[in-house]
Formats: sequence, C-alpha cells, structure tokens
Amino acid sequence: MITVSVCMIVKDEEKVLARCLDSLQGLADEIIIVDTGSCDATKQIAARYTDKIYDFTWIYDFSAARNFSFSKATMDYIYVADADEVLDEDNRQRFLELKQKLLPEIDIVQMQYANQLAYNTTYNFDVEYRPKLYKRLRTFRWVEPVHENVVLSPVVFDSDIVINHMPQDSHAGRDFHVFLRTIQREGKLSPKLYGMYARELYIAGEDKDFEEAFPYFCEVADTAECNEQERKIVECILARCYRLRKDFAGFMRSCLHNIADSKASAEVCYELGEYFLELGDYKEATIWYYNAAYETECELNIHYAGDYPLIRLAECYHKLENLEQEEAFRALYEAWKLDGKSRV
Repeated sequence: MITVSVCMIVKDEEKVLARCLDSLQGLADEIIIVDTGSCDATKQIAARYTDKIYDFTWIYDFSAARNFSFSKATMDYIYVADADEVLDEDNRQRFLELKQKLLPEIDIVQMQYANQLAYNTTYNFDVEYRPKLYKRLRTFRWVEPVHENVVLSPVVFDSDIVINHMPQDSHAGRDFHVFLRTIQREGKLSPKLYGMYARELYIAGEDKDFEEAFPYFCEVADTAECNEQERKIVECILARCYRLRKDFAGFMRSCLHNIADSKASAEVCYELGEYFLELGDYKEATIWYYNAAYETECELNIHYAGDYPLIRLAECYHKLENLEQEEAFRALYEAWKLDGKSRV
C-alpha cells in the first residue's frame, strides 16, 4: 500500500480547515501545512492534526508556496488539497482502495473536482478531472529495443474519486491582485495566465477590475506577437473596458475588429447589445443579443452564449411591448438553466 503526504498552503482558513482535515483523517500518512500569513486561528486549528506546520513569506506566487510544501513531503505520493475541499464518506473509501491498489508505475492520479461553479472565478464547467495525487520521486525508464529513449511523459490514471469544492466566499480579488503584481514584476503574463486572467475578469470581475486590467490589455493589443486566440480575447476585454469608459471610438474599434472576423465572439456581441440597451435602442440591442446567443461562440464565459443574452432579449422585448417574444425568451432562459449547460 502506498503512503500519502497531504500538502496544503493556507491563509486565514479557520472557517473551513477543520472540515477539510477531518475528511482526510485515515487517508493521510502525514500532513504538511504551509501558512502564508494567517491572521486568524488557522495555525492553531492545523496544530490539532499535525505538527508539520511551516511559515512561508507570501511573495504573490502560489507555485513558490506549493514547491515549498512539496519539499517537506516524505511519503510515496503527495496529495494536493485546498482548505475548501471535502471528501465525503463514499469517496474516502475510494481513496482508501486507491491507496491499497495503486500500481507503482502511476505518476499522477486525477480526481473529479465537483461544484466548481460555487463562487466561480475561472471555470465554465462544474465537474472536471484535475491532477491531485503526485508520485513524490519519479523513476525514469528506458524503452524501445533499438533507438532507445527515456519515457518523459507521466503515466496518468483517472480515478473515480470525487472531491467536493465547498468554498464560503470568492477568491477573485486575491487572484486579481496576484495577476497585477505578476505583470508589475515580470512585465507580462505567460500565455496560460493571460487566458486565465481574461476568463476570471469575464466570470468574476467587477468594473474596477476591468479598469485595473485595461492598461495591460491595451499593451497586449499593440504587440505584433499577439496571435489569433490572444487577439480575440483582448478584443473581448477591451470592448468591455471601452464601454465602461464610455469611449465610443475605442469600443467600436474593438468590436468591429472582432466581428469582421469569420468567427465573432459571443462576449463582444453581448457588449454591443449592452451598448444599445444603454442607449434605449432596444430593437438594435436584440440583434446583438441574438447573435451572442445563437450565432457565435464564447471565448471566456459560457454564459455569454447562453442565459445572459436570453434574459436580455426577454427584457428588450418587454420594453418593445412584444409580450409573445418576451415570454418565449424567458422560457428559453429558464430552459437553458434547467438543462444544465452551465454545469456540463
């Protein structure tokens, strides 16, 4: 049977930490808690479960904190847990079975992460596989009888374990602060973080978050290195920013660049709908909301090609005193939500 180190990074998690650690009792052979600056009772609660509690000065870098936590692990595998996660009894039993039966050649075990859309900041789907269990020391193997080479790709196993994500609030503000500090420190974001930043803005961002992001995305738009996917993303962000700033020229420039492509973005069509709605031109607004709902695909947030434009269409037809169309789009809006398209 394998042994497991649970590695966690925490800060001010007194409301949920005990719940998480209770669900891991009997599964963890050691628990590593790395605290990045708690001001509440987080460390005192952690001390009821482990004596392996370490302080780590927060440098606006989650990877640095994760790497530090991994460096303290000593067991065969490392399980990465967040304080707002819970394993119910059925999945605790599945985890125990996994410990007993896991083949030694497995490098990474993926588990189903459920309830992602609770206080969602970056996800369009409620359940997905995530890598959660990592072999601490990996053995490299040579393969092929001739022209031999070392196997570099990890062996990944998709388990049937479901982890329940049960947050009590949103971490979007924290994330936006880290994005901005990273831009300030490094001058740019990696392609992955660029997309994550944009997605988090469109899923969880407030007006002030778009305003703070505006200079960076303007800079990205002006670079020749911007590829097609990055360009589509920046047009969505700038369309929102310019609309909020009431900069008509900038707004139209971003929107026209986007819809001139053969594949316009649902978010941009929605922003055009919002623009005409604000002007009181409800008939024109319906054209763009319809395009968002039926003629385009989303770049960042699935709702902009679904329930968001549908309810706006109902509101516009209410203003236009077209009761039949209003009721039709309200019914489509309710059906979209019940159908679970946001939770596929």
